Amino acid sequence: MSDIGRQALCEARRWIGTPYLHQASARGAGCDCLGLLRGVWREILGPEPAAVPSYTPDWSEPEGEERLWHEAARHLRPASPGHEAPGDVILFRMRAGAVAKHLGIAGRTGAAPSFIHAYSGHGVLESPLTAPWRRRIVARFQFPDGGA
Repeated sequence: MSDIGRQALCEARRWIGTPYLHQASARGAGCDCLGLLRGVWREILGPEPAAVPSYTPDWSEPEGEERLWHEAARHLRPASPGHEAPGDVILFRMRAGAVAKHLGIAGRTGAAPSFIHAYSGHGVLESPLTAPWRRRIVARFQFPDGGA
């Protein structure tokens, strides 16, 4: 595991138990999946690389635009294909034909993989990365080393 991956995973686990709150990014007070990622970024890399505009829970589904994917690719590094590592940022498509609109941070890899994410109705938790979740993965990224 890279040093930045170790830092990201460690920080993400500190957020476990934070309530789900749309558009928020405050450990212990509330966050959504993007807010978790933003909070981890601030802790390990410093100020966020860009202001986050207001967004709805459906993201850009009505327009069919992959806004979250585009922004992830803009600020994060693509993960090596076929190489899953703790601390990777995982982007999910929640249903076929929809835009990718859920993020998590890889926890355990190997035989019993997991990921940390903020999930509506549950808050931040570490979930098993089961086959149904794995089928929804559309991209993996890594935090940039040493800042953006």
